[in-house]
Amino acid sequence: MKITDLAVLFTALFFPFFMILSMHAGNMQDIRYIEMKYTAGLRTAVQDGGVMLNVNERQEMEAGYESSKRFRADKEKALAAFSRTLYLNMGIQDDPQAQAALWWYIPAIAVMDYDGYFIYAMESFTDSEGNPSWRHAWTPKVPYAYADGDGNSIHFTLDRRVEGYHLSSGTWHAGWQHELAGTTGIPLLNQSQTFEQVRRLTIVHAVQEDLAYYIGRHNEIAARNGISYRFDLPVISQEEWVNTVDDIGMMAFIQGIPVGDRYYNNYALGGGRLVKNPVYYGVVDPTDGLKYVYRSTCSVPYEVHEVFDSPKKAAEAGYREKSCYNPGVM
Repeated sequence: MKITDLAVLFTALFFPFFMILSMHAGNMQDIRYIEMKYTAGLRTAVQDGGVMLNVNERQEMEAGYESSKRFRADKEKALAAFSRTLYLNMGIQDDPQAQAALWWYIPAIAVMDYDGYFIYAMESFTDSEGNPSWRHAWTPKVPYAYADGDGNSIHFTLDRRVEGYHLSSGTWHAGWQHELAGTTGIPLLNQSQTFEQVRRLTIVHAVQEDLAYYIGRHNEIAARNGISYRFDLPVISQEEWVNTVDDIGMMAFIQGIPVGDRYYNNYALGGGRLVKNPVYYGVVDPTDGLKYVYRSTCSVPYEVHEVFDSPKKAAEAGYREKSCYNPGVM
């Protein structure tokens, strides 16, 4: 057989194979592009939602002086911003039917508030015609609650402020952990390092368990509506979980969107941390009548007379800057 005949035979045998590989490579590039687009859209949407968590209509809902983390997380504004950005990045901002279909692939959204969390997930309801149906809705706020071996209850927050119930005396105690140490009869509040470890673990485990439950329940609902994909709580790094207990924020999960011959799965975390300029409190020492100014991170020993946004302005008003009297742990 001539070499030209062998070349023709080789081409006839392997050309279809090469064509399939080329098409598959092209499809893989398209899939990667779509996945990158979805990932960027999801992250941007969660970031936009996280930013809106600290936007409040009323001043009394803004962060209080005693904690830069204590303010109401506006979950409705966060959800609206998340949805709007996600629709835009998915190219379905003008398609209500596609928007409704997309929510079947969003099994859960979690919003971390200062003293508890919310889950946005499927719930059952009866429509106007009396038929059972499903829709996404917020759960009531779930507190960051812990109970020790003696039956004492503790409600944690995203910082070291805490509420504790002492079972034996039937009394509630509230304040900073370092202020309550040795005064409540609740052992955990007396141990600063252990308190912080238990606080973080309690918050993380509570959110993990509820997300796993609602994502699992989403499987049952989706199966009834013709979606065979199995939704699961993804493996999330410890660093990501640590971020959830540092500031208010939003976590969103997208799973099971068909992309080529695979499924798109991802999650994103967006923080709503309020970055505040330092605040300085002007006080008058009643023992000598002198005027001092303390940073807002200090436990101020006297009644606050004036508030300044810089030590320079405090000095112009006749106040002298002083180191912390008893630093609070923020």
